[in-house]
Amino acid sequence: MAARSTGLDHRPRPGPSPVGRLLQHWRRVRRMSQLDLAVEAQVTPRHVSFVESGRARPSREMVLALAGALDVPLRERNQLLLAAGYAPLYRETGVEEPAMAQVRGALDQVLRHHEPFPAVVMDRHWDILMANAAATAMFAWLLGRERSERPANVLRLMFDPHGLRPFVANWDQVAEALVQRVHREAIGGVPDPETAALLQELLALPGVPDRWRAPDLTAAPLPVIPVLFRKGRLAVSYFSMVTTVGTPQDVTAEELRLESFFPADQATEARRWT
Repeated sequence: MAARSTGLDHRPRPGPSPVGRLLQHWRRVRRMSQLDLAVEAQVTPRHVSFVESGRARPSREMVLALAGALDVPLRERNQLLLAAGYAPLYRETGVEEPAMAQVRGALDQVLRHHEPFPAVVMDRHWDILMANAAATAMFAWLLGRERSERPANVLRLMFDPHGLRPFVANWDQVAEALVQRVHREAIGGVPDPETAALLQELLALPGVPDRWRAPDLTAAPLPVIPVLFRKGRLAVSYFSMVTTVGTPQDVTAEELRLESFFPADQATEARRWT
């Protein structure tokens, strides 16, 4: 005797697709529900659910719409497209390539115009890509000319006992704020794996308090925390401002940060590096 059908489909449903898992990740990062995302992307919650569960394959346009609603960085938008089976959209152009001439020219201009005060350009991993003459001279004073001419990473320099750390008079205050800043200024609000690994490496160094491993991002910060460099009888104090490229359409352009240092006292303002 045949069993009566219950009207339910008992076939196993597919699990989340690669693009679905990435969308779920970014929804958690942005603290958005499927309904929130659907409203922001102007689609139905059912469609978002089907894409995440793997029951529907999103179009290229849908992937970009969801990524835009989640404010996903350009590098990670390319990953979403690849996970959905599409070619990446956004280029990653080297700073020295001809296509970046306009951006590079703007950076050069800002660096020059910030003289006689230091300014540097960094990538997403805090590697220094460009520096003006004042920054080069200041690093040479602190580190010695030979070491200052090598490729430098700001995080490593600040935490390294043989780098800038011995010359930062208020290192505890500056380094703790820097850890918080890494999280706050991360592209997309999430440190990439390479930066996160670097941060863990630095936090494991001697003299770094355990509490810095979980920075309190909810604490009300001071307006600025100057960094006080001291070597011998000379001391200078700076605070910085960070500039990014507006409306970027290239991965490299989005990840560039120009940090300009401003004197925090009159004695520093009178100091001329060039």
